[in-house]
Amino acid sequence: MLIITPTTKTWLPSATSPTRAETKAIAFPIRTLNTIIHAQTNHSDNQPSAGHIKRNVLEKEGRTKLNPYPDREFYAYPRFVTHVDDRFISTLTDLYRARLKPGWDILDLMSSWVSHLPEEVEYKTVVGLGLNAAELARNPRLDYFIVKDLNQEADQALKFQSCSFDAVLCTVSVQYLQHPEKVFAEVFRVLKPGGVFIVSFSNRMFYEKAISAWRDGTAYSRVRLVVQYFQCVHGFTQPEIIRKLPATSKDNGLPFTVIGNWIANFSALFSGSDPFYAVISYKNFKAVYE
Repeated sequence: MLIITPTTKTWLPSATSPTRAETKAIAFPIRTLNTIIHAQTNHSDNQPSAGHIKRNVLEKEGRTKLNPYPDREFYAYPRFVTHVDDRFISTLTDLYRARLKPGWDILDLMSSWVSHLPEEVEYKTVVGLGLNAAELARNPRLDYFIVKDLNQEADQALKFQSCSFDAVLCTVSVQYLQHPEKVFAEVFRVLKPGGVFIVSFSNRMFYEKAISAWRDGTAYSRVRLVVQYFQCVHGFTQPEIIRKLPATSKDNGLPFTVIGNWIANFSALFSGSDPFYAVISYKNFKAVYE
């Protein structure tokens, strides 16, 4: 099977040629020039660049898995099943229909045999990155795909040029990332200015492959965890949270609190429907500093 790395275009800001007056040399006294350079250097040092990781969200223990073997071994055999119910998939497709524009370049991160994109919308390019080549080859929406394990030590780099994609998607897979800070920083890099990153998830998981911080958490703490993944990278906008719980819990009118969501998720066990969560953020045109 031939796995093709897509050829992507780099976003470049428009540039205008300098006027004749602008190209004239300006004479500065040596002392004044040194002062200007020193001031500019100090300002740059004090302002981390966009895409910089401000802090680690997870401790070492929070990154551990019950199954310590490489993820590629676990996903060696294709699973042609959907890991969430039809209601969740419908909600996700509606979200994509509302947020993703026709003609966009899209990266489906941790992809499989289905991307849940609206069938009637045509995108310029859809690239899948996942662990199983057979699943990716079956996905009808992918123009290209790449097989890569994002949990390999010190190898979270995405092999794309900066500013290549209008949108990056991560569907029901964020719970398996052991180095989410690095992955989110790489997503920031490959997004075009103003590009969107949509992370969706439910309460389902391969328990032995989910990280400890996710596995031992609650619905509320998992949402907050993804929010912190965004917030730890300079330049992402304030994350937007979307949730859609089963009707039995929605009718309770419970606030988005630890107790409220524990009761809501407990009710979901008897409703037969998967709760829907999405955290969305955009690549800002300049870093947002706290």
